[in-house]
Order: sequence, then structure tokens, then C-alpha cells
Amino acid sequence: MDDVVAALDAARGTTCLVGAGGKKTTLYALADRLDRAVLTATVRIPIFDREVAAVRVTGDPVAALGDFDDRDAAFPLGLVPERERDDRYRGYDPSVVDDIGAAHDGPVLVKADGARTRLLKAPNEREPQVPAGADRVVPVASVGAVGEPLTAETVHRPERVAALTDAALGDEITPELVGRVLAHEDGGLRGVPAGATVIPLLNAVDDAADAAAARTVARVVRERATVSRVVLARMIDGEVVDVIE
Repeated sequence: MDDVVAALDAARGTTCLVGAGGKKTTLYALADRLDRAVLTATVRIPIFDREVAAVRVTGDPVAALGDFDDRDAAFPLGLVPERERDDRYRGYDPSVVDDIGAAHDGPVLVKADGARTRLLKAPNEREPQVPAGADRVVPVASVGAVGEPLTAETVHRPERVAALTDAALGDEITPELVGRVLAHEDGGLRGVPAGATVIPLLNAVDDAADAAAARTVARVVRERATVSRVVLARMIDGEVVDVIE
């Protein structure tokens, strides 16, 4: 089994990615490595046709999935309800993604919130859109946020991050701050269904300094929240750097 797949325990069931700084890259890496993977979303997602074998735009994804069930060449398969503009698809209602998961005998990968390409985020009251039947949730943050100011250039919804961590807008983002966001019930843990496994992913661990910062983030997360493990990765290369258990 590929290290990324094993680290995120994504070989079965429904895996939802939330947060910022590597969701799509991780989803695409998993889809490429998994057998019979379905890639979908409960929120808007950029056009991803080049990342999968086929995309079906359909209001009845379970029927579309049935059409492909005996054709391995069709996987990884993207399922989306509607194309919005030229650069993105809409996502399904979370209950529809639960229907996909129940109908499919392989892994289902879900983009469950957005971050506008920022490196860290805290969700608003409508986010994330995690299906009730999700088996695991992967809150993502980029270590690249560490050392940057807490502003909209780096953080999606910086005012919410500030409120969760007792920080002020413009403060330097520390590893401790990132850890507190990921471990907060209104941050990385928001919307996690009862019984789902949580596996935070720290992305962009590119050198020794990044690794040191990421391990501090992981320590804070594990002190503040119940998670299965924390994965340190460099997803631009599809590599796991370390797994903190």
C-alpha cells in the first residue's frame, strides 16, 4: 500500500478533506493511488478532469456509478452535479455523497470545504459540509503559514482564526496557533461525525525547519484533541515525511 494511502487510512470508506493548504493535491494523490476510487465534493471544486480517468456530471450519481461499476478503466471516477462557469464544478448535498458511499464498493474521496488557496483556515457556521456517514475526516493545514502574519493573504477567514486562538489580526502565525486551530471543535474538528476517525495532515513539510514546526503543531494537536495520528507530508511530491502517533 502506498505510504500516503496507509498514513491517511484511505483505502476504504469515505474520506473527507477539510481545511486549507493541500486538500486538492492530497485528494488527487489519493485518487491516483487507490483502486476504484470515486472523487467528489460537497462544495465547489475546480475542474479536475485531468486528475481522473473520467468525470460524469450528473444529478443521479448512484446510477452513473452503476454504469461504470464493472469497468475498472473508468476509475478513478469523478462525480459532480453541475458545471459552474468554466473553471469549477458544484458539489453535491452531503446526503447524496452518503448515497454514493453506500453504493460504491471502493473508496470515496470528498472535498468538503473551500479555502481560496490559502494556507490555513477556520470554518464559518455553514462549513464544512461533511457527510454524516464519513468514515474519516482529514483537517489540512500548510506549515508554510508558520511565520506569516495572520491576515487574509495567508489565512481564509483570519478573523475566525483569531477568535479561536485569542490572537490578533496581524500577529505572527506560530506552530502553536496552527495546532490550536486544527484541534479546536470550531476549527479543524468542526462537523466531524460521531464515530469518524480524525487524521490531521500538515502539508508543505519541505525541510528540517518545516519538520520541526510541524512536529510542534502535531504535539499541540495531540495535547488538545483526540486524533488517530498526525501526518506530516510534502504533497506536491506525494510523500509522507513522518507520522506522529
